[in-house]
Amino acid sequence: MDPILVYGFPTGSSMGLVAALEWLGKPYRLCRVDMLGEMRRPSYARINPRHETPAFITEQGAVLTETLAIAAWLESRDVERRISFDPLSPQADRMHQLMAFVNTGFTAAFAPLWAAMEAKAMEPAMTSALREFGRAKVIERHDKLEGMIEAREFLLGDRPTLADAVLAGVARWLDFHAVAERRRWPKLAALRERLEADPAVVYATALENGDSNPGVGFCTGHAALADVTARFGR
Repeated sequence: MDPILVYGFPTGSSMGLVAALEWLGKPYRLCRVDMLGEMRRPSYARINPRHETPAFITEQGAVLTETLAIAAWLESRDVERRISFDPLSPQADRMHQLMAFVNTGFTAAFAPLWAAMEAKAMEPAMTSALREFGRAKVIERHDKLEGMIEAREFLLGDRPTLADAVLAGVARWLDFHAVAERRRWPKLAALRERLEADPAVVYATALENGDSNPGVGFCTGHAALADVTARFGR
């Protein structure tokens, strides 16, 4: 069977993995999950007990969770090196370094902002403190990433890789939470513009937004969450 990526909306980090699957150029299926509703139901724990996306169902029916674990699965099957590099090369080391930074400190910096937004019974003073702390952390992590970006078309050269995919899903949170203008970080802003114009990212974003006719891609169809849970849930 084709592997299945369980990806979240709205504005999920997993959108970048949909783009990566497109860049990889092999058939796959998707399972679209409402992170504010379906993902929080007890039944979703059968796919991921931490109630998070993304999740990934391999061709053998095994369930993988965590972005970097899924990216490693894709990398190991990228025999044509469309989205990765020779595992023993300096480029692969650099790619892993960038992916790790984006998936840990950079992504985690937004956690206080998500907590403030999703809280239903929080004191206003606590909400304000979370927002202030979150904005400061996001700006600091953007400063660090700006310093890591080199003079290249994408993070590691003239083509997007898994590192760009991991970034693509998360970088837009700056705008979603209205932290600061993206032009404050010119190298990152230029990279984001190139990624947002990339056909695979355009396609992935359209799917995330529920577009039933996003154009031609390698996705062979969507699976219902109930079916995925019943068939592959633990």
